[in-house]
Amino acid sequence: MKITIWGCRGSLPSPGPTKTKFGGNTACIEVQNEKTCIIFDGGSGIQNLGLAIDPEISEINILLTHLHIDHIIGLGYFQPFYNPKYTVNIYGPAGSTVSLIERLRRYFSPPFFPVRLKELPASIHIHEIDNSSFEIDDFILKSEYICHPGPTVGYRCELNDSVVTYLPDHEPALGASHFPELNEWCSGFNLSKDADILFHDAQYTEGEYQSRVGWGHSSMTDAIRFGSLSKVKKMVLFHHDPSNSDAQLETMFKENLRKEHIDFEVILGVENQVFNLA
Repeated sequence: MKITIWGCRGSLPSPGPTKTKFGGNTACIEVQNEKTCIIFDGGSGIQNLGLAIDPEISEINILLTHLHIDHIIGLGYFQPFYNPKYTVNIYGPAGSTVSLIERLRRYFSPPFFPVRLKELPASIHIHEIDNSSFEIDDFILKSEYICHPGPTVGYRCELNDSVVTYLPDHEPALGASHFPELNEWCSGFNLSKDADILFHDAQYTEGEYQSRVGWGHSSMTDAIRFGSLSKVKKMVLFHHDPSNSDAQLETMFKENLRKEHIDFEVILGVENQVFNLA
């Protein structure tokens, strides 16, 4: 299983000279083996992914966590949508009163976007999920609603004995009175337990989080504590605040490493970073 980060910024694409190390593209991760392409979220990073996609692959699976704009902003610029050789399966949660396809049609329509969903040359298939289990070729996928405003799911992706968990927008401290000591009622725990790699929201400092409780994001401190609670092997801190420079992210990270007792690997997510699991 090869995993590539195409975008790990949160909220808003934020390119610039102070963000060249970690990148400015919003959430998009590709998971691939010899015959299968799974893409988590359609943030601005999906544009570069679409230009580099393996030419041997003709079927693509896009798994959306939710439909906040930073997670779908790149969909209209994903080149395989404009090539009739491709079949693209899009998975994601419906709204409480509106279907997933209707929500996507709002994005793919004027005045937001000039090309309508039905006009895309690729063969598009929409799959609504909730607390679901499903298979894509040899991969076993589990989705589960997590703490974030609006219908939002996280994903657990299993191939053989390897597990990747993707929770890019997540507030585990919300609604769990005993966090981080106990996993009872802890959002996302069932998806992240014993994962080989956990990609997890770490947008705020502890101080910033205090005035942003309920916004659906995590402090870096809470993210690391959630990784410890879940007993993950490696944690990739994700959804970097668009206002934070490379230097600010590194300072936040060093401060957390200094004050937290960490017995597993924790790193900052970097655009174009590649991981390989057996």
